[in-house]
This record gives sequence, C-alpha cells and structure tokens, in this order.
Amino acid sequence: MSNQSITFFLPTRKGSERVIDKNTRPFSSISGGILELKLRQLMDTRSIEKVVLSTNDEASMRIAGEIDPREDKIVVVPRPEQLCLSSTPLVDLIKYVPSIVETEHIIWGHVTTPFVDGSDYDQGIGMYFKAIKNGYDSLVSVLPFQNFLLTKPEGKIYNYSGGGTKWPRTQDLEPLYEVNHAMFITKREVYINQSDRIGAKPFLFEMGKLKSIDIDWEEDFKIAEVIYEKLYQS
Repeated sequence: MSNQSITFFLPTRKGSERVIDKNTRPFSSISGGILELKLRQLMDTRSIEKVVLSTNDEASMRIAGEIDPREDKIVVVPRPEQLCLSSTPLVDLIKYVPSIVETEHIIWGHVTTPFVDGSDYDQGIGMYFKAIKNGYDSLVSVLPFQNFLLTKPEGKIYNYSGGGTKWPRTQDLEPLYEVNHAMFITKREVYINQSDRIGAKPFLFEMGKLKSIDIDWEEDFKIAEVIYEKLYQS
C-alpha cells in the first residue's frame, strides 16, 4: 500500500431535522439527490483509493449500491445507531473512523457540498501532500472572509484593530477563514492520538463562494438546486 494511500470518509444518517431527507430526496433531475451527486463526483477522483460511506440509512445504502454494485471504490459500512443520533458528540464519530478506515491518510467530506467535484478533491489532496512536506500536519478547506463583523451589544468592529477611521476599507480588515466543510485531510494517526480530523498545524485550502455552498437549511437546499440547474441543466 502506498504511503499516499487515502480513503474518503463520507458520513450520512437517517433523521435529518433541519432539511427532511436532505441526502437522498431528489435534487434537480438527480433522483438519488445530493448523495448520488456526491458519490458520482467521488467516483471521478484519481487520488482517492476508497470511499467509505458510513451510514444507518437504507436509502443511502441503496443509492451507493446502484452506483458501485461491486464496491470497487465505494464501500458501505453500517454505522452503529449510537453514533447516528443528533446528540452524538462529533468526537465520538471521529474516534470511530480509524476503526473502519485502514489507509495512512483520511479525507473527511460531506454530501452537503454539491459543487465540490472530483477535480477539487484531487487538487486538495495534492495540496495536502505538498503541505505535509512543508511542515503542516493536515489540510482544511476554507472560505476567505474579509468583511465587517460586529460585537454585541457594543457594535464594535471585531476584526479591525487599526486606528484612524471607524469604517476602513474591507481590504484593510484582518482576513478570517470560515470552515466550509468540503474537506478535512490528515493522517489516521491524528484521529487515534489527537481525536481530531485535523492536526495542530493545518494548511488552509482556500475555496470560492460557489464551491463553499453548504446545505444546512431548507433554503440552502433550494438555493443550491436553482444554482445547479442554472449551471448544469440550462
């Protein structure tokens, strides 16, 4: 096995509360929804050895089976119910991952990022292995943020400490970075030793607004669907 062997960990579960059946309900013309879209994107990657779909959802299992019936690349691993609750601490799921993934490196991603495709994952993985050589221990994808953030109740600008004007140019604000949930990449040993999906010194992999769309609420689903249809169905 290559020392650059990497597995994609993809979690889904039954019982989405904010967006009902968000993973598997039809998305635009895709009958299997954003899960089908994500699995097809992952099938197109060159860098990923295996995709582990960790789920307790029969619909998710069926869709994966239709896309890769021989499990050449997509492996379905039923997840224990205690790790599929809305109340399950994230750290418990993190600790579970190395028990079902054996490769030296792990990329964790989500179904809810419909505009992150195979080439993006390949690019991120390539950047990760370069970053490892330069002293980083992980990679996390982010959306750069450079706009006004105000504190409450004072209404002070949080991300600007310079003098002069109260309203500086946005390009003079301290840049911040929002985790966009597209990918977290690190070694399996970080999961085991640090109980985390990124290490102590992550490389920030910047992505644009479109790629950073993350479906968390019903309106997010509808907006993403409209954008997808405009870009890919028109």
